[in-house]
Amino acid sequence: MGRVRRLPTDLINQIAAGEVVERPASVVKELAENSVDAGATRVTVRLVRGGCANITVIDDGCGMSREDALTCLERHATSKLVDAEGLFHILTKGFRGEAIPAIASVSRFCLVTSEPEALAGTKLSIEGGGEPVVEDAPAVGGTRIDVDDLFFNVPARRKFLKREATELLHCEDAVTRLALAHPEVGFTLEHEGKQIWASPPSASEPMQRAAAVLGSEAAPHLLSISERRLGLTVTGFIAAPEFTLSSARGLMTFVNHRYVRDRGLTSAIQRAYQDSLPPGRQPVALVFIELDPAAVDVNVHPQKLEVRFSDPRSVQEAVGAAVSVALKAAPWRQDSRGPETPQVQAQYAQAIERFLARAQPAPAFLEPAMPLSLDQSLGRTSFGTARPTLDTAPPRNYFGALRFLSVLSRRFWLTESPAGSLVIVDPRAVEERVIWSALATRFQKGELAAAGRTLFSARLDLVPTERTRVLEAAPELLEVGVEVEDFGTGSLSLLRVPAELERVDPGAWLVETAAASDASARIAVMARRAALTAEIMVTHDQARARLEALDEVAAQVHAHAARVIVRDLPVLDLEG
Repeated sequence: MGRVRRLPTDLINQIAAGEVVERPASVVKELAENSVDAGATRVTVRLVRGGCANITVIDDGCGMSREDALTCLERHATSKLVDAEGLFHILTKGFRGEAIPAIASVSRFCLVTSEPEALAGTKLSIEGGGEPVVEDAPAVGGTRIDVDDLFFNVPARRKFLKREATELLHCEDAVTRLALAHPEVGFTLEHEGKQIWASPPSASEPMQRAAAVLGSEAAPHLLSISERRLGLTVTGFIAAPEFTLSSARGLMTFVNHRYVRDRGLTSAIQRAYQDSLPPGRQPVALVFIELDPAAVDVNVHPQKLEVRFSDPRSVQEAVGAAVSVALKAAPWRQDSRGPETPQVQAQYAQAIERFLARAQPAPAFLEPAMPLSLDQSLGRTSFGTARPTLDTAPPRNYFGALRFLSVLSRRFWLTESPAGSLVIVDPRAVEERVIWSALATRFQKGELAAAGRTLFSARLDLVPTERTRVLEAAPELLEVGVEVEDFGTGSLSLLRVPAELERVDPGAWLVETAAASDASARIAVMARRAALTAEIMVTHDQARARLEALDEVAAQVHAHAARVIVRDLPVLDLEG
């Protein structure tokens, strides 16, 4: 007997499922894409236990006859591809005919469908890729698919699934990405019987769909982009450089209405932003590329998440140009500052600015963020070792000895040192270091976690993916004094925060804090975000109090994106 044999059909389907069905989100993606391909105007996705127990997808698309319903259970059976030529003109989401049989082979699968004018529908039930049970069913005017107990017959696969909250997060990503690609279709996502995200059809207002996915806090910062070249169109939305994320999860690209991951496209967007973002931050951008289907190969990835362009350089250049042009013309690039009340010794500050204009240009004050370790001693490094700067090792009581003069360029504090130098200070870096030190000290003593609730409370509406991230990180947030609770209907209750953040909009820091890797990183995020609200235009006494407080902070602690001492100029250098 020969050693080479044909595998049984059920095993073939399970092997195929390993490529197509990675987790519940893969099922959601494949079934919802089929709904869009069927011409649905509304798609509803219902999940139980993050999709591990049940996934239900309901649409009002064209439905199927009984014959088509039975045929779709066979591998490589599809209505979207006829011949090899069509493989190079793909505009539908699916085309291989693999998803339905693969999903049915690793779950308890039930399909109910009917065509628009049919008086009755068809119900097909399959368990673990077995023979289908065919029954009559009421006409549903579309298709409903229930997937129960995913991987029940493949326990080795099931054990690799993550926590329910994590799987739910991936399912939400699958729905919202498809929703971004098709604003003409209404989407609803429910979990455990509760609606967690919904967006009605908004083909004429795609920015509404973008705001629904990115969240209300992102909406005011969005700007449209557009670039048209021969055979290629780039559209979408980008956010102002002041609205950034710590990761690239807000950077999404779509090719012919298909979400794709492409390093070249991502790099093109990041390069366009490179002069606008602080170190360690990522832009928010939704970029939609439309081109001739013959110029892009979508059949290069099992889950169709990657594509291959015939001319990748041209596509990347068009994307980069679209983002660059929008950034250069953006309102935040313009000088929109109105008249301000004159501050102390304003004329003196203007004179110093004229001196500085004659001096050599100031070096850039931005520097990469330094890791903030909570294990650092709050003691002080001795001055004069390893050629330290005033930022890393100032003399004792150096900052408290500075004499505040005025505010420079509505951005910096101008001070004078006892040694006769003009010292330009970044007040936001001062505030960040002082807040970091206070939070870190209380964390080390366990006071942040043990603190009781105050009168502070806030309700926050987040997009589903962000809401899930925050709730999943609730125990870790409590360690740094942040207490959150599920309010239902897509909202969170913020019950407690450290005093330093009570006046800071939680929408500006909570999600980023939840996504941070550890307690040290979470405290660094909170300190940086709180510092952004620091008052620049201050009195002499207020500035002196903050500078004196800085003398008590560990000299090793670096501000996230700036030095405290921006420039130290001996007065004699300004003469001549």
